[in-house]
Amino acid sequence: MPNPTPAETEAHQKLLDTLDIAQIPRPFRSSTWRPSQRRNKNVKQLLSENSRKEATASVLATQANSGATTPLPPTTDTETHAEGAQGGEHIAQAAQNLSTLVLEKNANARAMAGLGSGPSVTWTNIESAPSLHPAQQKRYCDITGLPASYTDPKTRLRYHDKEVFGVIRSLAQGVPESYLEARGAQVVLK
Repeated sequence: MPNPTPAETEAHQKLLDTLDIAQIPRPFRSSTWRPSQRRNKNVKQLLSENSRKEATASVLATQANSGATTPLPPTTDTETHAEGAQGGEHIAQAAQNLSTLVLEKNANARAMAGLGSGPSVTWTNIESAPSLHPAQQKRYCDITGLPASYTDPKTRLRYHDKEVFGVIRSLAQGVPESYLEARGAQVVLK
């Protein structure tokens, strides 16, 4: 193959320059790209949003069934200005009424479900009872109070390490039962 002439080389280089896509500016994102409107929420957000919706629904239902929707008589400007000075009190009172309504609704729902009285269990409710699921309960040594990985099969006492095991095996008769009683794991024969 013969060597290309300088004119052919120059024409070839012009063709390469026109076809080169590295020279075309490309933004990282498309100008038409928009973030998705859908947003993943965690459990805490879902529960708080649901309780907020229930609270507003109960307030609306309560207002519809009560005298709170009765229109007030028309007021004069002086009365309106006097009420405006106490606006913070009205907001605080409304917030207190809202929390009272939510508590009443929860109590009614629990009573209808046959769960008895007490607060409903939600993600943010601090008054909920501790979990009784066996996987959630930590086991502690009956002697030292440290986390217990072992249980003595003879006395059924929990212990932390081999030194505590030696102490458990040297306890007098009746002492292991008192430790079990303190933990609430003693056997009651009837």
